[in-house]
Amino acid sequence: MDITEFEDLIDRLGEDLSLWPEDRRSSAEELLGHSADARALLESAHALRNALATPPVRAPAGLADRIVAAAKRRADPAEPHAEGETAGN
Repeated sequence: MDITEFEDLIDRLGEDLSLWPEDRRSSAEELLGHSADARALLESAHALRNALATPPVRAPAGLADRIVAAAKRRADPAEPHAEGETAGN
């Protein structure tokens, strides 16, 4: 197996080699034994999987409503501003 095939298999089968077909897994493990590039690809795939597995960042409750309200205040200069706001904000 060469590095191009290894990368293709990671893309198609994932970074968990234990889930790969036995013949592919054996070839991949052999490549990993002597290829720093293959190890780097596998490490990158693990890092990507971990990044995708983290919980999403959630906006604070009511943020969208506050944004819409602020936009409406800016569109209607006659409406009073919230404390600390000026007409130039």
